[in-house]
Amino acid sequence: MEYGICNLSVIPLRAEANDRSEQVSQVLFGETFEITEWKDSWVKIITSLDNYPGWIGKLQFNMLGHLAYKRIRQTPPPITHRAVTQAWKITNNSILYLPVGSSLSFLEGTTCRIGDEKFEIIGEIGETENIAITASSFLNAPYLWGGRTHFGIDCSGFTQAVFRSQGINLKRDASMQVEQGHAINSLHDAQLGDLAFFENQEGKIVHVGIMLNNERIIHASGKVKIDGIDQKGIYSEDQKRYTHKLTTVRRLL
Repeated sequence: MEYGICNLSVIPLRAEANDRSEQVSQVLFGETFEITEWKDSWVKIITSLDNYPGWIGKLQFNMLGHLAYKRIRQTPPPITHRAVTQAWKITNNSILYLPVGSSLSFLEGTTCRIGDEKFEIIGEIGETENIAITASSFLNAPYLWGGRTHFGIDCSGFTQAVFRSQGINLKRDASMQVEQGHAINSLHDAQLGDLAFFENQEGKIVHVGIMLNNERIIHASGKVKIDGIDQKGIYSEDQKRYTHKLTTVRRLL
């Protein structure tokens, strides 16, 4: 088995080995993955964070040895908590802008070492905030299919990023996250940090958001925003109508 690590700020993870293929997720700085296939200028991978498959460009990562990969899996590195953290790439005197949740792999003091490259982290890495503050930091972030950052994020990428800041790893898609945690009895019992899931007409889980209390939810739909919620689902204050049908609320915290 071969392994790799992301040495760029963020790279697209695509459904197929093609620049025009849809972005299904993103790989952030310092995240690792298994390599399962090489195809022309593309590499098929399975991410270590959430076991998510996809294709990345072969020029967008560094190879990683088995022992180094094993070390990271056994001792997960610290992550960034600010919306953007600057990293000085010492080898060519350039700057990378790392999104929230980037992994500071092989961190020694304030320096990350990825292969032959050294990255000096500039300023404070940031501290863990409570879940309400972290979630609210994403307000107005535009919706982006497959996105995981403040500059574009989808509904499950949003919940995954917020919970990752709390030390909890969620799976990538809403239909997968609904299998985690345990269901609560009713919406009336919902509390800060519970995940609410929503279904389409076919009964498939297609949306997820984070409860702020038993009447308000923060979620990514068009942008990250706060809406009201009741037993029927989310009532969009922008659109003046119900937009998502509630199916279950689950607790992980």
